[in-house]
Amino acid sequence: MTETLLATELTPLVLQMSPAIEMTDEQFFAFCQQNRDYRIDRTATGEITIMSPTGSETGNRNWKLIQQLANWTDKDGTGIGFDSSAGFTLPNGAIKSSDAAWVKLDKWNRLTPEQQQKFAPICPDFVVELRSPSDKLPPLQDKLQEYLDNGLSLGWLVDRKNRQVYIYRPNTAVECLDNPPTLSGESVLPGLVLDLSSIW
Repeated sequence: MTETLLATELTPLVLQMSPAIEMTDEQFFAFCQQNRDYRIDRTATGEITIMSPTGSETGNRNWKLIQQLANWTDKDGTGIGFDSSAGFTLPNGAIKSSDAAWVKLDKWNRLTPEQQQKFAPICPDFVVELRSPSDKLPPLQDKLQEYLDNGLSLGWLVDRKNRQVYIYRPNTAVECLDNPPTLSGESVLPGLVLDLSSIW
C-alpha cells in the first residue's frame, strides 16, 4: 500500500514568551544560532515564531530568485543582498528574515561592524517572500505589511500556489498581479527585471 503525502498549509509555531521570559537581543541571537534548522522570527511584542525549513522544490525556486537578484546586485553596485538566513531588527523591535532582501550600500555602511554581524538594526529597502505550498497566505501578507510599516521601499510576495504576486509600496494600496511573466525593480532596484518563468 502506497501512502500519498499532500502538502498542507502550516501555521508557524508561536511561543508566548513575555512576561515569563524576556530575551535580550543578544540572547535571541544566540537562541537562533543554536537552532539553525528552523526559521525563527520575533515579533515586536516578544512572541517567537518558528517554522521548519521549506521543501526542496521551494528551496530550488528561491535559489533561482536569489540568483537573479544577486546578479543584478553585483552589476548595479549600489547595495548588498541577503538570503533567508539573514535577520534584521526592525524599528518596532521585531526581528525578521525574508527569502531575499536588499539594502542600500550607504545605509549598510552606517552600521558598526558589530551591528552588521548580528541582526542588523535596519529595515531592508527591498524584500521578497516566496510562498511555499505549506505556507498560509495571511501571515506572509502581515509580514510584508510589517516591513512596509517599518520603512520598506518595495516588497514582493510571490504566491506560486495561485500564480500571483503581491507588490508592497509605501503609501499605496497593495497591488496583486495575476501570473506576471516578469517583475520590475522599479526605482528601488532600477534595471532589475525578474524572470518568473523559472520561479513558477
